[in-house]
Amino acid sequence: MLRTALSLSLVTGEAFRIENIRAKREKPGLLRQHLTAVLAAAEIGAAKVEGAVLASKTLEFSPGKVRAGEYRVAVGTAGSATLVLQTVLPALMTASGHSRLVVEGGTHNTQAPPFEFLQKSFLPAIERMGPKVSVTLERYGFYPAGGGKITAEVEPCEKLRTLRLGEREEITRRRGVAIVANLARQIAQREIDTAGHFLGWAAESFEIVETKNSIGPGNIVMIEIGSESVTEVFTGFGRLGASAEKVASEAAGAARAYLASRAAAGEHLTDQLLLPMALAGAGSFTATKLSQHARTNMEVIAEFLPAKFQTTKCDDFVEVAL
Repeated sequence: MLRTALSLSLVTGEAFRIENIRAKREKPGLLRQHLTAVLAAAEIGAAKVEGAVLASKTLEFSPGKVRAGEYRVAVGTAGSATLVLQTVLPALMTASGHSRLVVEGGTHNTQAPPFEFLQKSFLPAIERMGPKVSVTLERYGFYPAGGGKITAEVEPCEKLRTLRLGEREEITRRRGVAIVANLARQIAQREIDTAGHFLGWAAESFEIVETKNSIGPGNIVMIEIGSESVTEVFTGFGRLGASAEKVASEAAGAARAYLASRAAAGEHLTDQLLLPMALAGAGSFTATKLSQHARTNMEVIAEFLPAKFQTTKCDDFVEVAL
């Protein structure tokens, strides 16, 4: 709710007040990544802000004029750098000129889309709408150490084009990767063996990436499935108490569920396509499911824009239209 409100406030110029931020969470109020998103949005949009402090449960945000330019923000923890980037991206991709944004923080953690999802799934869909956005992973930032770094170059467009994604076309790309940062290669090998068995894919479809370009240890398994119009990325995160086999099964299970549907967008991409589609004023896509998170997102969008989403349940997917 907060990130969507910040994004749309910048684009529409409409001020907002939000109360009871994360009120039912174990740690209520603004955490570091949320505060970083607020401060980044305030800088880019020359906004007046009240309540922009850690643990604040109330925020007032009054935007000015969005300014294209060069920006650098740091979360300071393993909080998601990708979500901070996504918060200000709608404003930058409709701004008056080129922008460069460097965000430091978490690039791979369980509560946010990893860098590769941004690069291979979300941003290609955005580019079909007109803006050109390139992102570079300068350094991995796994939870809990963080310390990652992403650079984004944004070339805006005057008006967003309509995005339409019908039933998914024939699958043309199947790829799996297991990344280990400052950890044993054996972990990744067990993961790709498990994922290959689970999906029935040959060993040639998988690869292992070993890296020292990370402050702390980390591990992630990603399954990439691509067709002509869309690429989806499904993930399993290594963590204490979860075996390599469990981590790989989580990613492969999500991928297999997607393959069983004819939908173009999985659950998380569905949530993230709603805002840009609303900014374009029209569009449609097919989704595997509509989560409560997505439905809440629709409600927040409708507070800023005359967006009336229509959802139609089909045999094995949901069509979302505007």
